[in-house]
Amino acid sequence: MKTRKSPLLIAVLAALTSHAQASEAVKQKDEQDVENIIITASPLSRTILESSTPVSVLSGEELDKNQAATLGDTLANVPGVHSTYYGPVASSPIIRGLDGPRIKVVQNGLDASDASRVGPDHQVSTETSTASQIEVLRGPATLLYGSGAIGGVVNVVDNRLPSERQEGLSGEVFAQYDNVADSKTVSTDLNVGTGDFVFHVDGYNRKTDDYKIPVPADVNESGGSGTLDNSAISAHGFNLGGGWITDDTRVALSYGSMDSEYGLPVEEDVYIKLKQDRYQSVIDWNNLDGFFEQVHFQNGFTDYEHTEFEGDEVGTTFKNKTFESRLWANHEAVSGWKGVMGVHYNYSDASALGEEAFTPPTSTDSIAAFMMEERQIGDLTWQLGARVETLTHEVDDEFYSELDSSITFEDKDYTSVSGSAGVVWNINDNHSLAFNYAYSQRAPSASEIFSYGPHVGSQTYEIGGAFNIDEADGVYSVSQASGDMDKEASNNVDLTYRYNADMWNATVSVFYNQVDDYIFEQRTGLVYFDGGLVTEDSFDEYVDLYGEPEEETDGLSVINFEQQDANLYGFEAQVDMHLTEELRWEVFTDYTRAELDAGGNVPRIPPLRFGTSLHYEQGAWHSEVEFIRNNKQDKISDYETQTDGYNMVSASVNYYLDLDDVDMTFYLEGKNLGDVEGRVHSSYVKDEVPLPGRSVSLGVRASF
Repeated sequence: MKTRKSPLLIAVLAALTSHAQASEAVKQKDEQDVENIIITASPLSRTILESSTPVSVLSGEELDKNQAATLGDTLANVPGVHSTYYGPVASSPIIRGLDGPRIKVVQNGLDASDASRVGPDHQVSTETSTASQIEVLRGPATLLYGSGAIGGVVNVVDNRLPSERQEGLSGEVFAQYDNVADSKTVSTDLNVGTGDFVFHVDGYNRKTDDYKIPVPADVNESGGSGTLDNSAISAHGFNLGGGWITDDTRVALSYGSMDSEYGLPVEEDVYIKLKQDRYQSVIDWNNLDGFFEQVHFQNGFTDYEHTEFEGDEVGTTFKNKTFESRLWANHEAVSGWKGVMGVHYNYSDASALGEEAFTPPTSTDSIAAFMMEERQIGDLTWQLGARVETLTHEVDDEFYSELDSSITFEDKDYTSVSGSAGVVWNINDNHSLAFNYAYSQRAPSASEIFSYGPHVGSQTYEIGGAFNIDEADGVYSVSQASGDMDKEASNNVDLTYRYNADMWNATVSVFYNQVDDYIFEQRTGLVYFDGGLVTEDSFDEYVDLYGEPEEETDGLSVINFEQQDANLYGFEAQVDMHLTEELRWEVFTDYTRAELDAGGNVPRIPPLRFGTSLHYEQGAWHSEVEFIRNNKQDKISDYETQTDGYNMVSASVNYYLDLDDVDMTFYLEGKNLGDVEGRVHSSYVKDEVPLPGRSVSLGVRASF
């Protein structure tokens, strides 16, 4: 119990006693000025301190420091955020224990539109090396982004849609080498402007081998260090954009392309080729006369495809074509209330074709109306919002013809209603307290309803909520359920205390999230074998007698999408303190507890975590030492195994060189310096895919 409470106590004491610090600290290179960071994911242009919901933003040196090959790994040390981890490229963010279709990943405010929300072993199609900032909205963000954001939003922001005029050329060039996988990454970000016109181009290239691990990949094997087979990456991409910007109007267009090839570590000789083309546009009308003062119009079209290869043979191909449009307007004050109102449309045509397709082709379209309002009354800032959304899934029944020709589905229609009420109390110049209540509904995703087949990347055989698993005389079968899956309904409460001053910064958040009809993937104790379902014991007996079967889908663990009321609660805390002008200390902790109302635990919830770091900056040098403790997770569900805790120690040193108009940064960084074994509890393949071993990386960044 001490371990759980002490980080919170440290944070609170730090905030309450910090008034004793009288001197003014010099801001270090990797510190952020939270007072001035605008959350672009909010149409009300709030800063972090003005938001009633907890928000974290990575930008500048802090983003550079945490940059990794995947979005999940880049955000892995943000309080309240963990990573799924299915290998070095398939790593998605988990926010307060929620992931998959509950977390919206967006690029400049519009859906990333990949397959990562369907299967966590699929890559998130965003690139962090060319991002200018990454915003994490913890808790429901459904008002602007829809029911898929019931758990939070990650917004990756770059400059492909220019928003400010500039004269001349500016940009950044980056190069890095990491020995843990013989990894080489280069990227560039260039912007040039003249008059009212601004143009942008960025690009990146990443090449790695299989990465080194401190122990055998399989948790049941003994031995020394080695490499994780089939974990290599080859990826590249670029974005082109341009804008016409005046005092009253902005028109910007962009095109982006991404190509990636990466292995699935749990499957020998199986790899994925990913291709995505993305078009985005934005039109802003400002300084308007009348009731509406500003109007904004965003559009995006994404053509995504990835193909799983087994050697040289095509296995399964996933495709997703998405069109998204959001129109909203800022209105003048009405009885002191200012805000936005708008409409949001999203259409997705997704399919999976091949022997190992586990979801049928499905088209999904949704349309919604929303409004968000804000009013300042003395020291209190009140924030209200509401959204109504209709969503329809249209499924192709032909997918089930070989399984059972009697399986047919009508269109699934859902109407979701969400609302929130929050207040920020600015106690004085340093202290503030924020409270937010959100009621959010979420329609089940197509994969949660209709899945029926092998998902080799996660080593599971998935059966959606539209089906029942029946048993008679020891024989198991699957039948179509008579009713529909219900919407999730979340009641989420957040309380956040913030302290912001020269020598100290502290944030402490506590949350409680009660979810009706919570959807989760439950292991059943069955495995898929020879076209049917059998118990794990029966399958083990077969293996003992005849050896491993030839079909790679045989032996996959059967999971069923189930619904039950659940309660999730926990905290995040972070303190940033200047001990001297040169020495700075940071500490953070987070914890999520997730319980089912009928008894038992929600599966695959990250454990308690604690981290601390020391930063020393003198002249052109900046050095850092970091320690992160991930506790063991023994609060597990049926057929789930506990995960041991582990400690990660990292260190880095930066040297800054000013060459007239070019700012150079050279750095040396070591991660997992103890070369310890680390396994991510939230991953289905944690027992086969450990975290990388000791690594040393060298890098250089030039900004101009």
